[in-house]
Amino acid sequence: MNHSVDEVPKISLPEALIPVIFLISLLAFNVFVFGDSAVSGSNQFVLILGGAVAALVGFRRKITFKAMMEFVSENIKSTISAILILLFVGALSGTWLISGIIPAMIYYGLQILNPTIFLPACAIICSIISIATGSSWTTSATVGIALIAIGDSLGFNSGMVAGAVISGAYFGDKLSPMSDTTNLAPAMAGTDLFTHIRYMTITTVPSMIATLIFFSVLGVFQKGTGNVDTNATLASIDSLFYISPLLFIVPLVVIFLIIKKTDPLIALFLGAILGAVFALIFQKNIVTQVGGGSEFSFTNSYKGILNAITVPTEISTDNSQLADLFKSKGMSGMLSTIWLIICAMVFGGIMEAIGALHAISGALLRMATSVFGLFASTVGSCLALNITASDQYLAIVVPGKMFSKAFKDKGLAPENLSRTLEDTGTVTSVLVPWNTCGAYQSQVLGVETMSYLPYAFFNYISPLMTLFFAAFHIKIKMLTSKEV
Repeated sequence: MNHSVDEVPKISLPEALIPVIFLISLLAFNVFVFGDSAVSGSNQFVLILGGAVAALVGFRRKITFKAMMEFVSENIKSTISAILILLFVGALSGTWLISGIIPAMIYYGLQILNPTIFLPACAIICSIISIATGSSWTTSATVGIALIAIGDSLGFNSGMVAGAVISGAYFGDKLSPMSDTTNLAPAMAGTDLFTHIRYMTITTVPSMIATLIFFSVLGVFQKGTGNVDTNATLASIDSLFYISPLLFIVPLVVIFLIIKKTDPLIALFLGAILGAVFALIFQKNIVTQVGGGSEFSFTNSYKGILNAITVPTEISTDNSQLADLFKSKGMSGMLSTIWLIICAMVFGGIMEAIGALHAISGALLRMATSVFGLFASTVGSCLALNITASDQYLAIVVPGKMFSKAFKDKGLAPENLSRTLEDTGTVTSVLVPWNTCGAYQSQVLGVETMSYLPYAFFNYISPLMTLFFAAFHIKIKMLTSKEV
């Protein structure tokens, strides 16, 4: 039994929920047993088990294994770009470490960023970079990594800093016309890009203001908690690396390339290569050390650069505060996340093939008996798909397709739907550990999803803000007579 996306099999809601209940229950138990190490492998197999349960439900409905694998194949194919980005981010983090770029960011950041304003400053900096680049992923992989390191040096909880980075990165991503999700949401809802962005500011800006207030309060309580001897730390960095503003040429080039709409894959690849070139120019001793040699030579340089790009790298230092900061994972350090993404796509693909995602979304749609109910059902559908399909794009596409007519029937302008899709589908994806976004951010920032989740204020204030505006009918745009 082969079928396309437009020919979704009919499946009852109880049947559709069987794999979901099984998956969530087993994932919860798995995290209880393995703790933070669950993401290193056991969660991946649990996702496969969830897919197997979904397949059994599909077999009962006479859906062939071949049909399921076609959906799985399409899902995995859609993540190829994300997988390559992860590998290039691993390469970039390695060359940016040995070139002195990340140490320079820490060095200057320690002198500029006061602990009291550090958390809101992180959110604002990441907002600006993300608006400019249109990518929360690129923001985290560049500025985010440096801010985590600076936060560690200042004595901040890494979950707090990661929450600030992610809050800012997703705020900017939502409002950037270069963001793929910002283009996808209005396309699914039936409105244009800039109408969508303007309408989205109504809920997004208040959400960000509330986020900055929370981080400002946290910053006040964090004041003076850092026990780092800044002068000693700066001296240690200075003794290991050649530190100069010239090193910022590389990240500025990467940001410029993405602003000019260069594909992120190309920009990150060039960023990694430029990092390697700058390492050979400015940090010969470091390159030699990473290459395992005693003198700077072609062979040792080649080994040093390739080691930094491909395998975990650690720069030796006598300063205990810097020991954990001067590490990078390389491309191989990203493999567990890639494994997680592939397994999540197996589960999501089978769930889509058997019609389970359609059944769950349909049930939520039937609950919408009022305008607020329609908004709440959309929010619920986006959340459910982020959890079950493990992909933010499906969390935008599927509800977008299913709810567009319902919004129109209620006399609501399509930008209401596009805004709700982004306020929930885009931003909550990073809060799910097995979602591609949650897995990516956790891996790149080196902070477990459950550690940053309590501090990713913007990402759970956004859907609540959407529901608040809908409940009190604030700025809910209706269709004009020409649009009906």
